[in-house]
Amino acid sequence: MKNFDFNDLFVLDLANNHQGNLKHGLKIIQECSKMVHKHNIRAAIKFQFRQYESFIHPNHKKNSDNKHIPRFLSTQLSQKEWEILFKAVKNEGLLTMCTPFDNESVPIISDMGFDIIKVASCSAKDWPLLEDIAFASLPVVASTGGLKINDIDNLVSFFEHRGVAHALMHCVSIYPIPQDDFHLNHIDTLRKRYKKTVIGWSTHEDQDDTVPIQIAMAKGAKMFERHVGLDTDEVKLNVYSSRPKQLDKWFEAYRYSEILCGSSTHRPITAVEQESLDGLQRGMFVTNDIEAGVILSASDVYFAMPFVSGQLSSENWIENGIHTRGAIKKDAPVFPSDVDIDSSNKYKVLKDAIHEVKAMLNNASITLNSEFNIEFSHHHGIENFREVGALIIDCVNREYCKKLIVVLPGQKHPSHFHKRKEETFQSLSGDFEYILDGRKKVLKPGETALVQPGVWHEFWSKDGCIVEEISTTHYNDDSTYSDKKINDLKRSQRKTVVKNWGRFELIEN
Repeated sequence: MKNFDFNDLFVLDLANNHQGNLKHGLKIIQECSKMVHKHNIRAAIKFQFRQYESFIHPNHKKNSDNKHIPRFLSTQLSQKEWEILFKAVKNEGLLTMCTPFDNESVPIISDMGFDIIKVASCSAKDWPLLEDIAFASLPVVASTGGLKINDIDNLVSFFEHRGVAHALMHCVSIYPIPQDDFHLNHIDTLRKRYKKTVIGWSTHEDQDDTVPIQIAMAKGAKMFERHVGLDTDEVKLNVYSSRPKQLDKWFEAYRYSEILCGSSTHRPITAVEQESLDGLQRGMFVTNDIEAGVILSASDVYFAMPFVSGQLSSENWIENGIHTRGAIKKDAPVFPSDVDIDSSNKYKVLKDAIHEVKAMLNNASITLNSEFNIEFSHHHGIENFREVGALIIDCVNREYCKKLIVVLPGQKHPSHFHKRKEETFQSLSGDFEYILDGRKKVLKPGETALVQPGVWHEFWSKDGCIVEEISTTHYNDDSTYSDKKINDLKRSQRKTVVKNWGRFELIEN
């Protein structure tokens, strides 16, 4: 089964709104397609299939007290009519999607060549039907209305074990949904619990309400579903189905929220924003006439508005770390050309790295206890730690050993082997690139690599990664590097050990 991209997919459910009338169904497809193309939306028109001869019990084909059955029977279409509607969707350049409510409908969906198959909430625990859907080898979108979390666990595991490309829709099976029953926070739960699965929002709210799609998108929903239809003199559309004008507003609200949400990675700082901040920044000024060669103390400077373009600000202040090159007059701004700033603290690069490492651990949901040592490996010197090295968190070192290796973005650990230690790496977060015995490989999260004693290996990461190392006992004199200069270094020259990274307490090697 090939992967399918469920991201930014809109599902427009025709359901029974065709009213059993082919002409009306074609008109709905045509009008919805106009809105889709207007907003450059990637959309699928969804049908619903039931084979009524077997789907409905014989005793209920007339005068049934089940409210759905008369509606289903009154809106039947023939197979030929479905094929005409299917072709119309394709001609509009949209994807085709269908919900089977019985086993007999699944092979019809496959034979017609639908792009996607849908599991309705009412069928999400219908295991005979789910088995046939999985066998159809189509990408699957499953709604989760009325499902407890363990039911969703079962559904996701079912499709994963069968190799079916699938996505989930957070859904509330009430038509329309009361405000108290949206529970859009559940999107967060699903995204965290099923990290590899695209999560969407299947809506049944008042169709003039565009706020839910904006909140759902901000929560991380990547798919959206809504019923669609048309009013006529004979047909009054239900409150949870969109008319074309409502669809237009819905898409417009989505595009607006897309702009507002912006990038999910690093937020760019524009020149306009920086200028705005500069206008509120406090610049550094001297309190009295200062001679050349003075080490500035807190009493020698003050910070005030307005900030003069290019001057030092309160952000640049280092107590007893700024030396004047020449004389500076009272109340004059201090510019970089006026002073020398002491950056001789050799541990600053390591201290700065700690903040980034903590953020990476938080982002990967990795929690540490309070009893561990941190080892900075800086094989080409502390000043070059960001380019060459790694941060190693020692968790356990007995007859067995466990470490976490954090490789910062762009950082590389040089080629080496261990005389005694055998180790296995498992990537927990990010791509771990390595060369093992001359062969270049990449570990994706969850993947493992065995490194036996005496085998040369080196590693790096373009965007940063966290790797778990499980090994036999670690020994400090066990590593041999291909770079002979590293071998000649004392351990204290290539390693800095920290006991408590909050207070940065150094341990002598």
